Amino acid sequence: MLKAAPTGIVRLEVNGPDGLKPMELDPQDFHVLPDAQNLHVYFEDEELGMSVGVWDTTTMQEAFGPYPGDEFILILDGAFEMMDTVDGSGTNVPCKTGECVIFRNGAPVSWKQDGYLKKFYITYMDPLADTPKDIPAKGAIQALGPDMQLSDDDIDENATVKQRDKCSYVNDHDNFSMGLWDTEMMDTGMEPFPWHEFAYVREGEVTITEETGVEHTFREGDVFFVPAGTVCRWQVPKYLRKFYATLDPTIRPGG
Repeated sequence: MLKAAPTGIVRLEVNGPDGLKPMELDPQDFHVLPDAQNLHVYFEDEELGMSVGVWDTTTMQEAFGPYPGDEFILILDGAFEMMDTVDGSGTNVPCKTGECVIFRNGAPVSWKQDGYLKKFYITYMDPLADTPKDIPAKGAIQALGPDMQLSDDDIDENATVKQRDKCSYVNDHDNFSMGLWDTEMMDTGMEPFPWHEFAYVREGEVTITEETGVEHTFREGDVFFVPAGTVCRWQVPKYLRKFYATLDPTIRPGG
């Protein structure tokens, strides 16, 4: 049985609460070894295979091979290319500051960058599942621009207020989704949050109140994480547009 994970809203800060910690690096993981990589983990569920945090690195290139897990990131500083051939002669995906990037588990790629890079991330690699085989590189990496918009083609017909959702990716287990969502004024009332969610606010404002009475207000540029099961109330006074990555912990491979 899946153990209960901690609950409570987490605001992500670019340097963590007390700075990033150096990582141990394995040279076999790299084509070009970085001088340093640093990390702060805000939330982790090892049994589920999920992690949320902030990470940075100097110039490097990872070894070519299957990408280790599904991942959604926000690039805070720097740029890189995801290469779909060993020598970089294929159709590479450029990724730069301000973009959100989606990575598909098992994609045959190599991360290459010159200079410094920092990112917020949520990763998911369920220990109950094997890495998918024969994943095509094309479409496995998606870079979403910060000014990406929604249209009325994206309207959620089941919502009680006008809400739109453009889902850009759903993983192979149908439990990890990433995309862009917006809403007009809304109030959810106090209720348990149904999934894990990483959110990056692009426009508007939301106040999330926990059952303890603690309030969190997020505006443009803020990044936060809501653990599944957190009892909370979402109040949007006018409008909210956010990039998101959601993971449903009740859906497991083979379950």
